[in-house]
Amino acid sequence: MDYLTLSLALSFISIIACAIFISGRLDSPLPPGPFPFPIIGNLLHLGDKPHVSLATLAKRYGPLMSLKLGSKTTIVVSSPDIAKEFFQKHDHSFSSRSIPETGRVLDHDKYSIVFLPVGDQWRRLRRISKEYLFSLQRLDATETLRQKKVKELLDHVSHCCTSEKVVNIGGVAFTTLLNMLSNFMFSMDLTQYDSLSSQEFKDDVWGIMEVIGKPNISDFFPILKPFDPQGLIRDGTVYANKILNILDTIIDHRLQTRSTSSTNNDVLEVLLNLNQNNESEWSRTDIRHFFLDLFIAATDTTSSTLEWAMTELIHNPDKLKIARSEVIKHIGNNKNLVEESVITQLPYLHAVIKETLRLHPPAPFLIPHQAIQDVKIQSFTVPKNAQILCNVWAMGRDEKVWSYPESFMPERFLEVNLDYKGQNFELIPFGVGRRMCPGLNIAHRMLHVILGSLIYNFDWRLEGNMRPQDMDMREKFGLILQKRVPLKVIPLKV
Repeated sequence: MDYLTLSLALSFISIIACAIFISGRLDSPLPPGPFPFPIIGNLLHLGDKPHVSLATLAKRYGPLMSLKLGSKTTIVVSSPDIAKEFFQKHDHSFSSRSIPETGRVLDHDKYSIVFLPVGDQWRRLRRISKEYLFSLQRLDATETLRQKKVKELLDHVSHCCTSEKVVNIGGVAFTTLLNMLSNFMFSMDLTQYDSLSSQEFKDDVWGIMEVIGKPNISDFFPILKPFDPQGLIRDGTVYANKILNILDTIIDHRLQTRSTSSTNNDVLEVLLNLNQNNESEWSRTDIRHFFLDLFIAATDTTSSTLEWAMTELIHNPDKLKIARSEVIKHIGNNKNLVEESVITQLPYLHAVIKETLRLHPPAPFLIPHQAIQDVKIQSFTVPKNAQILCNVWAMGRDEKVWSYPESFMPERFLEVNLDYKGQNFELIPFGVGRRMCPGLNIAHRMLHVILGSLIYNFDWRLEGNMRPQDMDMREKFGLILQKRVPLKVIPLKV
């Protein structure tokens, strides 16, 4: 259901049911916000770009704002100071998740590190993630694997360069990241460049991300849940089942071969050992949903950020020249890819990534939180079960925080000691506190290595000889903030 159809449907509901709307009040007032329409509340205020609409409303009502989205009370946070009060001072009170109906497909919310409430099961998943996947020791030990996948990417782009073939930057980045992750997890590739036969897994991951990112009328009006009016639960079930079936095939094959081969030292082997040692604590179902979380969370977000970074550099050729010169200076002519050990020696490249995440955060509202109790913030009450949206897109473009906020200026980060690892609330694209993204460290490495290697080895010409200043820079709203028009370029040898 597109935005216009959704708007018409909501307007119809409002017209036929406005007489029965009753607005509840708390002893302490909710934060300010636009007056809600009967039944539908403020849904029509969202528009087709909610992150932009809510940023505009925040300029009128303030950085702490309340909305009524159907039956759901929603609190919108739009400044670093308010975010710090929510997710540092009151981190525990806002540590729960607002779970969309599409997140409940196949009971995924009962096993997901993303959606589980903070408790023993969530802590166990967090500990496993940290200990076996994303610890510095584990990442250092698997660097060679990631280098191999970057080399395959460069070989593919080099072939496209020779044949003057157009490269879809987001698509090849997704393939690279998916294979990095699948080799880390299973010691195998799940897809190939330009291979139709290996597109299934990639298409399913993209499909489930699209389903989760669409506004679901059932989330706003729970009475409609059994009817699934937009078919999102149906589609999400199909995509999730297909991914889980692929994961089952991989797990079954490993179980059949692991007794005769002990050469694997990947994540699947570690998790099967945990299952073997204590099946009641770590089941096969846990493993399947754990992998589902990882593939959904780690591929589209990072590939989208890489596409935006390349877009901004091509759109700003002077910035691309500076970034390339820095990489050439530090890796010379001996190698064709950036090694992870030199990332700290590339401050301008690091600034490019920061500036990209400021302007184009992968998840413009992060993943919505939920209040587990009534909380007093300033002179207002955030009620129990309220959904919390942290508009990091608005925070990244706040003129009170950033000079020339609409401009791509990596240099701004060379002047300040500000990072995106959860200590500086001006820049929190990976979240903060106990719900911070556990994969930040691997995303940090992959973003720098892939982007640095691409700009070091190739120059880029836009498809159709378009001029950089004429590029389409529009966004497409969803769970992940993607480019409306994919970046398609022809690589040229530097």
